[in-house]
Amino acid sequence: MKLWLLRHARVLVETGICYGISDVPFDQLDTTVAAENFSKYPSQACAIWTSPSMRAFQLATSLKKIRPDLQNPSVDVRLREMNFGKWEMRAWNDIPKSEFEAWIADFSNYRFGGEESTQDVIDRVSDAMDHACSKNEAELIWITHAGVIRAVNFLINTNRQQKISTAAQWPTSAPSMGSWVSFDV
Repeated sequence: MKLWLLRHARVLVETGICYGISDVPFDQLDTTVAAENFSKYPSQACAIWTSPSMRAFQLATSLKKIRPDLQNPSVDVRLREMNFGKWEMRAWNDIPKSEFEAWIADFSNYRFGGEESTQDVIDRVSDAMDHACSKNEAELIWITHAGVIRAVNFLINTNRQQKISTAAQWPTSAPSMGSWVSFDV
C-alpha cells in the first residue's frame, strides 16, 4: 500500500510556540493552496484519514472539494500530534532545559509535558498503520502532523520495530507545512 502523508498547512501561531495537539488557528488560503498542490495525488480514488485537529480536518475537506472522487474524510485520533501537556502554547525557549534533558535521557518513555511519551506516539501510529494495512487498499491519504510523519518514518526505517531507544533514532526531518511524503507500507 502507498501511504500518502500530507502535513497540515501553515498555522497562525507565533514562531517558537509549542502547540502540539492544541487547536490553533490556521491559514485558510495556504490550506486551499496545499489541497490544490496535492490534488493530483494519488492517481486513483482512495480514503482520507485525518487528525481531529481543525488544521488537518480543514485540509481534508478542501482536498475532498477538489477531488470529489476521494472518500469523505474520516477522523482518526491516532493521527493527532503529540500531546505536550503543560508545555502546550508555551514558548519552547521558556521550557526549562532540565525538561529537554530528561526527555533526551529517556526519549522512549519520558512524558514531555506530562501527557504523552515518544513511545506512546509510535505505538498509536503503528496501530493506525496496522489498521490501514488490514484494509487491503492500494493507496491511502493521511492528513496529519510532523510528529506522526516522523513516527511513520521511524517505523518504516526500522522495519516496523516498535520500540525507540534513543533520541538519535528519531527522524529529524518532516515535510514542511502543506507538503507531503509517501511510503510503501
